[in-house]
Amino acid sequence: MKNMKKLLVIIFVFSIQFINAQDQELIRAKKFFDRTYYTEAIVLYQKLADERPSQEVIKNLADSYFYTNDLVKAQRYYRLLVKNYNKDLNREYYFRYAQTLKATNSVEDSNINLKEYYALSGNPDDVVNFEKSLKTLENVSAIGKRFEIKNLAINTPNSEFGAVKYNDDLVFAGVKLKPGLLDKKFKWDNETYLNLVSIPLKNLNSADSVVHYFAKELKTGMHESNAVFTKDGKTIYFTRNNSKNGKRRKDEKKISNLQIFKAELVNGKWTNITSLPFNSPNYSVEHPALSADEKVLYFASDMPGSLGSFDIYSVNINKGAFDTPKNLGPNVNTDKREQFPFASMDNKLYFSSDGHLGYGSLDVFVSEIKGSEYGEAVNIGLPLNSNLDDFAFNIDSNSKEGYFASNREGGKGSDDIYQFKEIKDLIVEDCKQFIAGTITDVDTKLALENATVILQDSENKTLNTITTTADGKFSFTVACEASYKVSAFKENYTNASTILTLDKTRDKSNDASLALKSLEAIKQEEKLIAENKRKQEIIIEENNKKKEALAAIELKEKEKKAKEAAIVAAEVKKTEKVKEILAQEKDVIKDKDRLIIKTDPIYFDYNMWYIRKESKVVLGRVVELMKKYPGMVIEIGSHTDSRGNAKFNEDLSQKRANSTREFIIQSGIDAKRVSAKGYGESVPIIKCKTDEACSEEDHELNRRSEFVIKNL
Repeated sequence: MKNMKKLLVIIFVFSIQFINAQDQELIRAKKFFDRTYYTEAIVLYQKLADERPSQEVIKNLADSYFYTNDLVKAQRYYRLLVKNYNKDLNREYYFRYAQTLKATNSVEDSNINLKEYYALSGNPDDVVNFEKSLKTLENVSAIGKRFEIKNLAINTPNSEFGAVKYNDDLVFAGVKLKPGLLDKKFKWDNETYLNLVSIPLKNLNSADSVVHYFAKELKTGMHESNAVFTKDGKTIYFTRNNSKNGKRRKDEKKISNLQIFKAELVNGKWTNITSLPFNSPNYSVEHPALSADEKVLYFASDMPGSLGSFDIYSVNINKGAFDTPKNLGPNVNTDKREQFPFASMDNKLYFSSDGHLGYGSLDVFVSEIKGSEYGEAVNIGLPLNSNLDDFAFNIDSNSKEGYFASNREGGKGSDDIYQFKEIKDLIVEDCKQFIAGTITDVDTKLALENATVILQDSENKTLNTITTTADGKFSFTVACEASYKVSAFKENYTNASTILTLDKTRDKSNDASLALKSLEAIKQEEKLIAENKRKQEIIIEENNKKKEALAAIELKEKEKKAKEAAIVAAEVKKTEKVKEILAQEKDVIKDKDRLIIKTDPIYFDYNMWYIRKESKVVLGRVVELMKKYPGMVIEIGSHTDSRGNAKFNEDLSQKRANSTREFIIQSGIDAKRVSAKGYGESVPIIKCKTDEACSEEDHELNRRSEFVIKNL
């Protein structure tokens, strides 16, 4: 137990010592960070981030990488900061995170974080202005390649920038390629201090050219950069650390701010090196540039009253004296960095900024100089501006050639000098397309003159109206990514319209041709249609009549065939029936083509027609057969001899036939089954030439009653 207590005490003491050591490292890291010794700060913060991360550690580590231009590593820690330590996080970190995202070409994510940055400002106009800037940058991109650029052979793995022509040389800021042991290093990024160096212009593209110090009398143990010369070459303005008599001066935070110095060329030597009167040990004044008439000096500074970390200022020069510097205002300056001004011969102010929306961190922008006013800053475009830093720009307005510096990928070092030539003008236009076409007659295909064509937006607001000329053509210039309605009108014609939804392809032509129908043509067509309709109706009527006639003929044919078939069937049936009756009934006989009931003679008294008693017995057999065969229909044929008057005989025979019929009906046979016909003397069995030519037997044979079976 005693040993256990001893062990716990040792662990406790060790833990306190470890925590104290971490606290000491945090204090040291913060000290380096505050003094802008970012390279040393990174070593300590990186260890603390791995062992004991906190919002402060992650913020300062991200910032240290950011300020030393290691944007890929900075992005990693800004992402961690935004994701895990965003409570009460200053909105500035969304901006810096967005800048690092641009460095890795994550443009969409960068814009999302920039929008969040502007949204957190509390001013709704900031988001609106950001969206507007996005649109403007898109319009700049649409111009395409504005510059031809070339990396100079004189570049090294270290920094080179701020190139300007001086006589036959190119003067720029650079560091030695192989620093010696005693050379001081700039604590910010661990490079040796910058000096003004030069090389003959003719040797720019020679990799083995020797670069010399521009003027040893200007060289100190501090930074010298960004020289600008008067046209006569006798005065130089340049940037140097705050110093006096060659010794560095620092502010209360032990930071040696930058200042602009002036020197004069006397007998081949730069002398009278003086600090400009508006310099201060408490803020930086840097990157001098002269106006075309050399009456205005431009520079960058973070002096009190600046809108951002650095702003562009101007100061009037009056016979060597300097007026009070003036901030160029919000068209040029933002709440971020604006540095490296350059005034061209054609009154344009170029500068680099990360506050105006661009493709990378620092992009080059241009503002029109209009007296004491400055136009709205515009990104000068691709490919001069990249996803990293592009700065120290200058251009000859006549030759359109110049130099700039960039730390973009594909260079030889951290910052390289590039030579460029401007090949396209900076014409920034909103994306536009064309809606064009021809108004024609739908039938004749001919162009229609004096047709009215109206362009409307998606809310049916009229944007433009055109009257076609003889060629019937029209054309509208419209914005991209919108919907439009095109309508055409002409007197005595129908109207027509079409709707088009446009994409964002610039200068695309969209066909909206329309064809109108003549009202006269419509009238004629309607008349023709009516005539054709009537003709069709007539044809249909005639066809229907023909069909009806054919149907009637077919029906008659069918009926005829049916009747014929029925007759045939009836004949067959009758024949069968006749055969059956002939076979079964001995009283039924065949007489040529007739079927008759063979009976004993029916006698009538002379010139009388009533049925005698003995005849009733004979007729009973007829009645019996008719009852046996209910379908039997008979005709009673009564005949007389030839003696007497023919008319009398005919009447007598008819009366006799009628009497016979009446007897059969009264015997129970349906009257419809019995018909009576008196033939008189017209159908004799034996023809008598004269009454005396025939015997009494012959006359008796002719006096007869026949029962002819008409149907069975």
